[in-house]
Amino acid sequence: MMHTLGRKITFGSLIRFALPTVFMLVFSSLYTIIDGIFISNFVGEDGLSGLNIVFPVINIIMGIATMFATGGSAIVAKKMGEGKKDEANQNFTFLFIVLMAVGTLVTIGVLVFIDPLLSFLGAIETLYTYSYDYLFTTVMFTLVTMAKLYFDFFLVTSGKANLALINSVIGGVTNVILDYVFMGPLNMGMAGAAYATEIAMILPVILSFIYFASKKLTICFTKPKAGIKLVLSACANGSSEMVVQISAGISTFLFNLYMLQYIGKTGVAAVTIVMYSQFLLISMLLGFSAGISPLISFNYGQQNHMKLNKIVKYSYIMVGIFAVVSFAAAQALAIPITTFFAHGSPDLYQITIYGFRIFSFSFLICGFNILTSGLFTALSNGLISALVSSFRTLIFFVIGMVTLPLLFGVTGIWLVVPIAEVATLIASIVFLYVFKNKYGYSKQKSQLFQEQQLQEAE
Repeated sequence: MMHTLGRKITFGSLIRFALPTVFMLVFSSLYTIIDGIFISNFVGEDGLSGLNIVFPVINIIMGIATMFATGGSAIVAKKMGEGKKDEANQNFTFLFIVLMAVGTLVTIGVLVFIDPLLSFLGAIETLYTYSYDYLFTTVMFTLVTMAKLYFDFFLVTSGKANLALINSVIGGVTNVILDYVFMGPLNMGMAGAAYATEIAMILPVILSFIYFASKKLTICFTKPKAGIKLVLSACANGSSEMVVQISAGISTFLFNLYMLQYIGKTGVAAVTIVMYSQFLLISMLLGFSAGISPLISFNYGQQNHMKLNKIVKYSYIMVGIFAVVSFAAAQALAIPITTFFAHGSPDLYQITIYGFRIFSFSFLICGFNILTSGLFTALSNGLISALVSSFRTLIFFVIGMVTLPLLFGVTGIWLVVPIAEVATLIASIVFLYVFKNKYGYSKQKSQLFQEQQLQEAE
């Protein structure tokens, strides 16, 4: 762990460290995207719309797990940097137990209130069965989903991102095979898609549990010793990631609501297709942010300002390059991506193409905001991290959704996300400037640290 997180910082080393996490989250995101591909081919447009209706609930489940994982891993990595290995392992174990207890309560709650929940989310009569089948099956595996996300993040923190990547590849391949079997020959419909996704996670969870129980990793299961203070600290620190997921659920709900009002269920299907592209992009950016997070937390714990400055500077440069490439790719691939999902439906094709070209302007900016949020999470400032996340995915989004459609109609709906990202970018720049000296990632702090090191060497 010390050797891995204390390594020399270069563009190449940063990419090599983050890349396994990027691939890990991309493969994890493919679980949902693969479901959408098979649903569009075996069930059709109504199936895609029904799937999008239940996304808010799935977002909440993933949000809770990600909150515990990111908030907890930042705490554990910082304690590793401080040399408190036993305490770090006790915290890791305790947080996992609490997460499983919370997951059990969520499962019971959703199953008890599933009918009124679907009605609230907008599952109209023609979409109700599709939404019910997918949500009911998914919720039955809530603990598996939460454990998978929790273990993935801590494998990265333990310096074993390659193991997390292997698990994700195993799960992704299994998901493709099971999707085809369940939805093709077995004709299980929406439930088949959900079963394929959840069953594909079981083997990676078992393998991860064995990793952490074997005590061969730097982080491992041990006798838990902590309390409510640790849970509150982890949740507060990881709250930005929870905000991202909950806000994604709210934004999906509002997208569905306004599209049903302006266009109908075809509009909901169009949003689903566009969201898949955003989902893949966001997974890459979150993967990069999560991948470098242990490096930031570790070097912050060691108060190595020179390395912190390099990590932050190099990261923003790489995100800037990625933003331009991703936007260009989105514009170039808009037609083939839309054709792949919307074949046989001219109306769906036209609506999706139009919206995709507008929506993709957000790709130029979202990476900077995601990285800023992840940076403050790694520095254990959950409040600022949560503010950045809530600005881009909730506050500015809701303001835009309430006003822009009134001014520009359907075009206004597609403009909401790009404008929210621009507004958030301004806030991100302000936060980065205000806190640069406090957390030591500024150029001045880096130079002072370097001078101190030279004086000590003399």
